[in-house]
Amino acid sequence: MGADDEGAGGRVVVRRPGEGPATWAMGSLFEHLAGEADTAGRLGVSVVTQPAGIAPPLHVHTDESEAFYLLDGGMRYRAGEQVHELVAGDFVHLPAGVPHGFRVGPGGVRYLALTVPGRLMALYDEVGVPATARRIPVPGQDGWTMPEEIARWNRIAPGYGLVVVGPPLPEY
Repeated sequence: MGADDEGAGGRVVVRRPGEGPATWAMGSLFEHLAGEADTAGRLGVSVVTQPAGIAPPLHVHTDESEAFYLLDGGMRYRAGEQVHELVAGDFVHLPAGVPHGFRVGPGGVRYLALTVPGRLMALYDEVGVPATARRIPVPGQDGWTMPEEIARWNRIAPGYGLVVVGPPLPEY
């Protein structure tokens, strides 16, 4: 099978470092490795790089399970009523329907994000802008301002089965 061959679960995808689409959204860099179109909707995979302090509100995914494998840095991750301190090498899987949120630690974080099914990562493409470089966006220079992105995220997220249920985790 070649790189463009299709099967029942999508197509074969090979991404080299720096290849594939990338998005700046919510102060972060999302490097897409495989998305909904690649996997017949079954899986979404991105490498996400976030600066210190990023913290989405406590929320629930009604449709997707998600998993993070931390490559660099750390974060405080709340799943249900439990809070976990995650560092490089840690893995977390979260079934759909569990309230969760996180706050990126002081040194920032880089992680492999997986969603099943694969539609969720498209939310960040809709909220953000295409990245013109493989780096964290510069606030006020690259894309929308954070208040504009938060407003866009709040408006668009419900269409992806994402329901906000509480505030972000407190700062470190």
